[in-house]
Amino acid sequence: MDIDGARVLVAGATGELGTALTDELIRRGARPALVGRGPDRLAEAARQRPGVPTAVFDAYDPESCARTVHRAAAELGGLDAVVTVFGTVAFGAADETGDEVAEHLMAVNFLAPAAFFRAALGVLPPGSVIAAVTGVVAERPQPGMADYSASKAALGAWLHAVRREARGAGIRVLEIRPGHLNTGFARRAVAGSPPPLPPGGDPLRVMGAVVDALADDAELVLTAPDGTPVAERRAR
Repeated sequence: MDIDGARVLVAGATGELGTALTDELIRRGARPALVGRGPDRLAEAARQRPGVPTAVFDAYDPESCARTVHRAAAELGGLDAVVTVFGTVAFGAADETGDEVAEHLMAVNFLAPAAFFRAALGVLPPGSVIAAVTGVVAERPQPGMADYSASKAALGAWLHAVRREARGAGIRVLEIRPGHLNTGFARRAVAGSPPPLPPGGDPLRVMGAVVDALADDAELVLTAPDGTPVAERRAR
């Protein structure tokens, strides 16, 4: 995909990853649409980037996710990529995690991204991309994070299956599966406290690699043990 001129919906655009991704896309000539959950933060993001369309969504309302896709496509004259970079986390033993927390994690981390992508698959042309941040826990679930790991693994499994379905339509699926990043995400947990964590990777560097992956027809972005982002042409 040619990034210069590409029309990209960024869902979660007001978070640290979303901000880094949006700015890198703009730097390379893309035309993003910013989608977020907080109207005030979204308005501030738009003020700093004049002319960029915006829309608010509610992770508990799948129809609102779908509406933002159609709205962005109308305002930009189509879409070439839809990327979700939002999520939430909780910590604690499985028998101490309440059902409401587990439901919240699944709604935000799996069902909402899937709603964006279901709508996107109906409007994206051949040669376009859907992409989502899952995280290393989608591949290696961690103790003390069972429900969070399960919600990300669910999204990873969904992407894996849809990748095979979408190839026939010429739509690529990119999974972004980094390790721990230095974003403060763990400190904003909806429940529990994070365990001691190693130094996180550089989110700017990872989002730069994501834009490279969008351009280079990759299907998977990982971070190596030293924190270096690595893009792979075929997901595994």
